[in-house]
Amino acid sequence: MSSITSHLEFLVGSSQDASDNDKHVLEDWKLLQKPLKGSYDKPDAGDSTTDDADIEHLHSTLDIYRFPGFENENGSSSSFGTSSCVARLLQKPDVRPLLKSLRTILSSPREDDLISGDLVEIIGFDDIDLVMDILKDRGTVMQELEQMSHKESSTHHLSQEDARRRMEQSFRENAARPLFSGTTQAAPEALPHVYSSSQLSQGNVLSQFGSKYMLPMGTISLFYNFDQEYEEVIIPPARTVPPKASERLLPVSELEPLARESFPGKTDVAMLTILRVIDQHRRNPSAVNKSDIKSSIDRDAFKIIYVAPMKALASEIVRKLGKRLSWLSIQVRELTGDMQMTKAEIAQTQIIVTTPEKWDVVTRKPTGEGELASSLKLLIIDEVHLLNEERGAVIETIVARTLRQVESSQSMIRIVGLSATLPNYIDVAEFLSVSKYKGLFYFDSSFRPVPLEQHFLGIKGKPGSAQSRKNLDRVTFLKVSELVAQGHQVMVFVHARKETVKTALALKEAALAEGSTDDFSCEDHPQYAFFRRSIGESRNKEMKQLFDNGFGIHHAGMLRSDRNMMERMFEARAIKVNFSALLYSDSRLGCQSTRSCRWVIRLFSTRSAHRILLVIIKGTQVYDSSKGAFVDLSVLDVLQVFGRAGRPGLETSGEGYICTTEDKLAHYLDAVTSQIPIESQFQGGLIDSLNAEIALGTVANVSDAVRWLGYTYLFVRMRKNPFIYGIARDATGDDPQLGTKRLELATIAGKKLADARMVAFDQATGAFTIMDLGRIAAKYYIRHASIEIFNKTFRQRMSEADVLGMLSMSTEFDQVQVRESEGKELELLMERIPCDVKGGADTSQGKVNILLQGAISREAVEDFALVSDMAYAMQNGGRIVRALLEIAISRKWANVTAVLMGISKAIEKRLWPFDQPLKQFDLRADIFYGLQQWADEWSVAQLASLNAAELGKLVHLNEHHGQALLNAARQFPAVTISYDLRPLGPDVLKICTRVKRAFIWNAKVHGAAEPFWLWVEDSEGLFVLQLAHLIFRQTTDVVNVDFVISIPSGTPPPSVTIRYVSDRWMGAEDEIFIPLESLVMPAASTSNTPLLDLPLLPTGSVVKNPVVARILAGRIDHFNAVQTQAYWSLINTNMASLRSHQSWVVIVTPRRSVATETFSELRAASKNMGISVEYAVGPDVLSRPKGKVVRVLTASHLLGVLSNNARPVDGLDMVICENLQLLDPTYELAIALLRHATQSSPTRFVGFSDSLNDATDMADWLDVDPSGLHSFRPRDRDQSLVFSTSTFTIPQSGALFKAMAKPAHAGIQLAPPDESAIVFVPSRGQCKTIALDLLTQCALETETERGYLPTGTQHEYLEDYLARLQDTSLVDFVTKGVGFFHEGINRADRNLVLELYAEGVVRVLIVPRDSCWTLPVRATVVIVMGTQYFHVEVEGSDRQLRDYALTELVRMQSRAIRHTGTGYFQLFCQAEAKDIFTRFLNEGLPIESQLLETDDLARWVSAQRGRPEGIKEQDVLDVLSFTFLARRIVSNPTFYDCTSTSRDEDMSRIADKILLRASELASSTIPVPLVPILPPAHSSKV
Repeated sequence: MSSITSHLEFLVGSSQDASDNDKHVLEDWKLLQKPLKGSYDKPDAGDSTTDDADIEHLHSTLDIYRFPGFENENGSSSSFGTSSCVARLLQKPDVRPLLKSLRTILSSPREDDLISGDLVEIIGFDDIDLVMDILKDRGTVMQELEQMSHKESSTHHLSQEDARRRMEQSFRENAARPLFSGTTQAAPEALPHVYSSSQLSQGNVLSQFGSKYMLPMGTISLFYNFDQEYEEVIIPPARTVPPKASERLLPVSELEPLARESFPGKTDVAMLTILRVIDQHRRNPSAVNKSDIKSSIDRDAFKIIYVAPMKALASEIVRKLGKRLSWLSIQVRELTGDMQMTKAEIAQTQIIVTTPEKWDVVTRKPTGEGELASSLKLLIIDEVHLLNEERGAVIETIVARTLRQVESSQSMIRIVGLSATLPNYIDVAEFLSVSKYKGLFYFDSSFRPVPLEQHFLGIKGKPGSAQSRKNLDRVTFLKVSELVAQGHQVMVFVHARKETVKTALALKEAALAEGSTDDFSCEDHPQYAFFRRSIGESRNKEMKQLFDNGFGIHHAGMLRSDRNMMERMFEARAIKVNFSALLYSDSRLGCQSTRSCRWVIRLFSTRSAHRILLVIIKGTQVYDSSKGAFVDLSVLDVLQVFGRAGRPGLETSGEGYICTTEDKLAHYLDAVTSQIPIESQFQGGLIDSLNAEIALGTVANVSDAVRWLGYTYLFVRMRKNPFIYGIARDATGDDPQLGTKRLELATIAGKKLADARMVAFDQATGAFTIMDLGRIAAKYYIRHASIEIFNKTFRQRMSEADVLGMLSMSTEFDQVQVRESEGKELELLMERIPCDVKGGADTSQGKVNILLQGAISREAVEDFALVSDMAYAMQNGGRIVRALLEIAISRKWANVTAVLMGISKAIEKRLWPFDQPLKQFDLRADIFYGLQQWADEWSVAQLASLNAAELGKLVHLNEHHGQALLNAARQFPAVTISYDLRPLGPDVLKICTRVKRAFIWNAKVHGAAEPFWLWVEDSEGLFVLQLAHLIFRQTTDVVNVDFVISIPSGTPPPSVTIRYVSDRWMGAEDEIFIPLESLVMPAASTSNTPLLDLPLLPTGSVVKNPVVARILAGRIDHFNAVQTQAYWSLINTNMASLRSHQSWVVIVTPRRSVATETFSELRAASKNMGISVEYAVGPDVLSRPKGKVVRVLTASHLLGVLSNNARPVDGLDMVICENLQLLDPTYELAIALLRHATQSSPTRFVGFSDSLNDATDMADWLDVDPSGLHSFRPRDRDQSLVFSTSTFTIPQSGALFKAMAKPAHAGIQLAPPDESAIVFVPSRGQCKTIALDLLTQCALETETERGYLPTGTQHEYLEDYLARLQDTSLVDFVTKGVGFFHEGINRADRNLVLELYAEGVVRVLIVPRDSCWTLPVRATVVIVMGTQYFHVEVEGSDRQLRDYALTELVRMQSRAIRHTGTGYFQLFCQAEAKDIFTRFLNEGLPIESQLLETDDLARWVSAQRGRPEGIKEQDVLDVLSFTFLARRIVSNPTFYDCTSTSRDEDMSRIADKILLRASELASSTIPVPLVPILPPAHSSKV
């Protein structure tokens, strides 16, 4: 029979199809060698016997089928068998448990096409043909499966007949399978760095679809079905692989010096990759000694990110890496939810350890912390197998984002994934873009330094039942007592602090009952008496009680001294068994952690050499505060404990035990032995991840989203295992890259986001546009499901109770469950909180609401689970409230904005808005008691107005206490607010607000800055009209803010309110009421000139001068409509100048740049015309010249000349005032004095300006005849200009310009390939940063590195130009078609850039705001990226955020106006500024006198007093009468604070103020110089 047995083993024991069923068949066959009954029963033919001798004559296994009376399960002869489909089906391993599902599917009324997918999922993709055959013969297969089910249910499985039938079935299946298939199967690919002890990963068999076939070889399964009631599976240590002849261990001493010094202990992969990056950034790689190596590292050139799975591990890694790399002065810091980093710390740090969620948040920010990504060189992801968990979606997000950054920026970022358990490592390598042949390294458990024996115990009983818990305690005791009896120390892990004592007491009672207490006693320890005395000093009764029995406890709730004592005693072996709390670690943004696990890991590394370290994990149900329920213990935690069993070089083996319920035994076996493939969990977080990418600007449309999904692990696994992800079997064949599936996922996610109003989704074009809700959700990590809830419940008016109720409904709190044991404590807590709770404590939302209010009220809770839930609610509540606050601000809801600010600070400070604000200071309790008892109604301002003695008396304490209270009151952030009303038109009002600091700055209290909000709200308190977020610094005394609001229909509302709210301090609020009933607004303008439909004048017919005609011939054929309509009054009137032989014209400009430009244009046009054009810089500019002379000068020069010359000016024929929209005090005073000096001569004044909203007073000031006033609107221009605006709600920051980069690039693309674009930015320092952002967007779209360089441009053509550039930093930008223009670039380079711009090589010219006046070129597309800038009055003073002047925007807009072709002007601005900007750019600029806003006039008066003739009040009035101010105080009196109805009275009051101010200036120590006359640097004449 031995030969038969061997043959059976050959048939049954195939490595390809081995299974547990086959083993049972083998055992059954062996039973046939023993005399059972001597016969086989035949149901339908009576009894017939066959002795054992007949069996001996069987020559092969096939003869069994021919043995008389041996029949199949159906009772028929075995020669008939079953159908081929069922036979083939039964050949599959582990198929019997699936037969019931197959019967259910086949018997369902659904059609074949509908059930085919389900069948494929059960049977497998490899057997598609079998599935098709089953569908063809569906009825027969279903009938046979039903019969088999009936037979199996009616047969005793332990009978001899049943064993014989199972044998027959197995033999028949093996006989039907051919010994040689004739098909060559491809051998598995041999990868160079995959190291395994066998061809099977870790000794187990794993199919490509993740089907489990068998456990590692040598696994023992023991069943205890009597007293113990558990099953134990023992997995032996993997076989150690001996090194090859060519392999040896590499001593640390043989490493390079850089690595040698960094390995005082064992090496690890992460450290090697870190050292490689450091070595790549050394200035002198050949350095060998420590000092030279240290000094050669360029620490500012790289950043390394280590992504740890949890915060507790992050701090451990920071400590370890920091210690190892300290000799290189490499800074290692932690960046998690609890550990933030300043900008300076980020710059100083080379290695940052963070968590996946925190790094996701960081990389969502384009600036600040987000700038880390731009200098990233190495990204290490520890425990990458977390891809298989819910948090895996975050890892996929950050990896996809990094890979896309590598492609877009063409930077090199190395990604390293580390894991101790990774079955389908090839898939993960593909996801990380790792080369299978170079970067993939796999080592199975046989390479473990110390072999590990793993014990898995499945406890019988219903999970969670009393019997199951009883069995768990019993089994734990049996294992602990067995191991202790063998002389081992045991560490038992439980999952709650209370469980440590409870389990220890239970084991002590069990030992007493068993009479085995002596095994646990440590009284024979040499230091027992010493430790007994030490523990007697502790106040922990349980610890002292358990020590006598050899037990110890350890958890985070104990005193540190007690924990340290337990550690020392266990290390000294003074206790045999220690019970420690291994609490679940939530690795979200605010994770909880314990010290116990880290302590155990430290102990594992300090154990003695002659003992085996044993660990028992008791139970696998742990409470997860983030989910509010008990969950399975993470495999990561199991591996953390198991992986530390035994220290290399000290222990020869290690053992780990895990006790779980019977139903979870297979789960932990599969997970720990790597039998379950890592699948993607990305679909669960796809919608929120897509929103983050849209907000970041990396995904702009569906096509981008499809490409983005191609970087995810989801894409990798969908191609490998499509059925799990709902993909049809033929989809991968027709669409290998799954473009259709990815398009479907992206479209569905886009629709979801659009439904939630987070993005605007144009389904026709597939374009995504981020909305405020989407941007806020991405910034604050809010789920889209929560946004949907907020959309339904958010209202304009909400109380604190309403806000807390809405906050509690957020899906971020869905995990918080209501437990029956907490009901009473929650009810008591609800009675003490201030706000009503809808639904009470019976709902999850009510529980969260109660916990939030309880935490704010500083109420204490006893239940540990409630403590954890309260911490989770507070931590997430603060973040969600800030998101709700930004939503309210974006919607301009005033009431709820104020409420949310209060709730946000309440959560942060744990203080209610109605509490005493001074509780935010660190004062003594008796002071707060006195305040509450005796001064509860006093405001902080009232307290600050008293002295220390009065305050001490007020609170019934002494003066010392009063002084402490006074200091706090005076340091409380208070302000005083004042305002001025400045109407800018009939329907626009500017409110000039001054916020003055009214508190004493204390750096310890206030830090570096105090942020606050300031807004204007309507009379009903519903809407925010304008809002600003401002900052006080220690050097800040006053902050000036201008709010511009609309006055619909010119009728002011009853009032508005200015509200001040501190961003950090509870109760630091103020408001000022502004009545508007008596506000006088200027009348609507009627001065605009209608554009007449006149035939355009040809230049040839109207220009009689042949020289002028020749000049214009090549440039202008016809006058445009505006020139045609104004031509007659300008040329053919009696006041026309330059007609006589002795004409003198002065052109006054507001800026030197305008004067230079005007002079250049006139000089070119005046050649051969007998007219002299001078750029006047000397003191004699007002002396009459000879001949026809045009003098160009600036307003400041003119004012200086007039200040030194009080005589009248005679003979001046014409004064041309250029760019009157730039009228400033200097310009106005200079023209006023010139008009005063020429009042006795017939001087004609002509003014030119951009479109003004109301030019009537300007014409009256220049004494222009009404028929000579031509005031056209901007829309009357002949040139075609497309004006568009894009609004943003992001505050002025780098993040704003990152968000603008993509739409700016889209705007640049509006220009034809041979046309150019100009981009205006706020400052010079932002030019290159914005250029890089634009080039990144261009590279993403075009997938080339040319940038904006025209395609026909050859590199050789550029070389000559590039060689002439003196600033080499411009070369990289110019080669990509981008140039810069500002005063910070030397003149030669500026001219060269303009030359390249004119040649079309530079297509994008980036210009800062202050250079708009000197920019001499135009473009097809002009983009203004932002309309705010930071202004610094004097060096060292605080920056103040200011808006662009309207005149600057008009100047920028003019750069898009060309004589030929359409121009495009795009304005990117804040949402609240859009209406004001568009209104004035489309209707004309407002213009008011600024003469009273500066001391120019007072200084002029003071200077005149120093002259012999002096100056009188009447002289001042005379000069004022010639100013523009004199006209505007009549038209717009409110702007100048004039309340009188008499103009003369207002003028007299203004004159008095000017004389008073002049006297103050004269008496001050500051000299009052005359307006200087420009030195005669150069003078040009033509």
